[in-house]
Amino acid sequence: MDLFAGYIFDLDGTIYLGDHPIEGAVETIRYLQSLDKKLLFLTNKTIDSRENYLKKLQGFGLDLELVHILNPALVTIHYLQKNHPDAHVYVIGEDVLKDEFLRSGIQFASSPEETDVVVVSWDRNFHYKHLNFAFRAIKQGAAVIATHPDRTCPMPEGEVPDVAGMIGAIEGTTGITVDIIMGKPSVHTVLAALDILQVQAEDCLMSGDRLETDILMGVNAGMNTALVLTGVTRAEEVQHASVRPDFVMTSVHDIYLQSHQLS
Repeated sequence: MDLFAGYIFDLDGTIYLGDHPIEGAVETIRYLQSLDKKLLFLTNKTIDSRENYLKKLQGFGLDLELVHILNPALVTIHYLQKNHPDAHVYVIGEDVLKDEFLRSGIQFASSPEETDVVVVSWDRNFHYKHLNFAFRAIKQGAAVIATHPDRTCPMPEGEVPDVAGMIGAIEGTTGITVDIIMGKPSVHTVLAALDILQVQAEDCLMSGDRLETDILMGVNAGMNTALVLTGVTRAEEVQHASVRPDFVMTSVHDIYLQSHQLS
């Protein structure tokens, strides 16, 4: 699988679990770098900054730069700047996301009445006050977008609830469907990723542990796709899935191992 020009990797459940790299992942990335392949690491997680993701990967001994990391925060900021340049925004999300918005010049709303856009993201301190503010703003005409659609996030101790819980609360109370999504599998993320890599979709391999985000995004974009079994999805789920990957791998290390078997 060293025939592709670009390789896009999910992070949680694909490159690492918690604070530990998945066995063989570092060796695989270094091997692809030795072949001058273009690499991008793509996460749907919004509870940490791109800078911290970079530090984490560098802590594993990988020689990477910030341009190699793409997350929904960056995609959402670009979307807001292009489509809602003067908007007052209410963010359901953690401080790291809000800080990134503020640094990019996004204006925050102080009341539901002045809110133009509600951004729904993963917030582990989500409570009724957040829901009520968003509910009132949306009922008065505010647009609503979500940073990503993930139901859960894989952790070493097991899955934990993700942003889908916040989206469900918004949809359940307002009666609307949050259908503008920034993160995987959104076209917004696809376009951003290909723009960074400067390769065609058919020349990319998208690797991840989720059928409904990683693999669906790759399939919709016309990329080659590889499902890894180190995260959320189990092997028995693939045969009944509506979205089918081109490859099913025990882990990303299979890229390295299969390449060496062929050589």
